[in-house]
Amino acid sequence: MPARSARHAALVVCAVALWPSMRPAVAGDPEIERGRQVFLACQACHQVGSKARHRVGPTLNNIFGRRAGTLEGFNYSGGMRDAGQNGLVWNEAELSNFIEAPARHVPGTTMMYRGLPDEDDRTALVAFIRQHSPGPANLPETPPTEPLQAPAGDPDVPEHIVSIAGDPAYGEYLSGECVTCHQASGEDKGIPSITGWPARQFATVMHAYKSKHRENPVMRSVAASLTDEEIAALAAYFASIE
Repeated sequence: MPARSARHAALVVCAVALWPSMRPAVAGDPEIERGRQVFLACQACHQVGSKARHRVGPTLNNIFGRRAGTLEGFNYSGGMRDAGQNGLVWNEAELSNFIEAPARHVPGTTMMYRGLPDEDDRTALVAFIRQHSPGPANLPETPPTEPLQAPAGDPDVPEHIVSIAGDPAYGEYLSGECVTCHQASGEDKGIPSITGWPARQFATVMHAYKSKHRENPVMRSVAASLTDEEIAALAAYFASIE
């Protein structure tokens, strides 16, 4: 892929990652103060702030943009880990839905809380928690939510395409633009890691975006800019990284 095309694809991804939120929270906002009061009922299990520590539940610092069940140092329930593997990334809407009815939104969660039915209280609580994530006004409105494994709904990619033997060296060259958003280390900060994916899985997922079987508009744009050989090269490279 020409460097210009790769650069364009990365710029599209990063532009969405910086897309402003519909309602940035402001310190001193009455809604945040209301959320602070609502949070008092949460403190038995959760902490926020510079001295926050895990309790019955994990700390809630830096939760926005993070894949569910992935915070290091906390032993999550299988239900929460599964939700993260299936694409749950915390944003305002997802967190509000979870707080409303935890067991309904994440089946198998061990969070022993019936839920907060009052929408205004949830909005205020989410605004308060959001103050403890960096850059709270610059969270993506449509964060990547694709599962780590190719789901059954992905198209059957023709064998002669999915089995292309990609050139890992060429893939490494192309990946210089990809890793501006996806972490080469494998760390997951909301944008899922693609390090170590099996080549066929990587190719299947990318072709699912290319054929518009997957919904994320950013990844559709990125996939559309790549040839079959370039996808195979990237697949071979990321599969080779331990």
